Amino acid sequence: MKNMIKKIANVFRPTREGLGRALGDLEKDIMDILWLKREATGKEVLTELRGSRSVAITTVLTVLDRLAKKGIVKKTKGESVYMYTAAFSKNEFTDMVSQEVLKGILDISTSSAVASFVNILAQTDPKELDRLSKLIEKKKKEMRQRAG
Repeated sequence: MKNMIKKIANVFRPTREGLGRALGDLEKDIMDILWLKREATGKEVLTELRGSRSVAITTVLTVLDRLAKKGIVKKTKGESVYMYTAAFSKNEFTDMVSQEVLKGILDISTSSAVASFVNILAQTDPKELDRLSKLIEKKKKEMRQRAG
């Protein structure tokens, strides 16, 4: 599972929006459907997709199978068709990918990465600086308790 997230983080596309940075466009759309419906057949996914794009059932099934091989989707045999479910909630997936991407950035230069993160956070959502400060204090306290 950890390797799957590392592979996804390795293809991180910073110029795209949202989860499109970690997944291909069709993968992201399919995952959004699975996160919303919780479980679906390939045909149900196709029906949902047809509202926004033209795609063949074979393409949808191929992408679902690839997502299953990556460990992002679970594929189970139903009565006559396969059922697909997301292996992680959207929040879990986002957290795991974010952590791996940040680890990669921190490997370049921890001090520069942290300073850049704080500057960007201050520009985009200054209120989050307070939340970040509280998270840091909470983590320090946890670490002191473990060490103590």
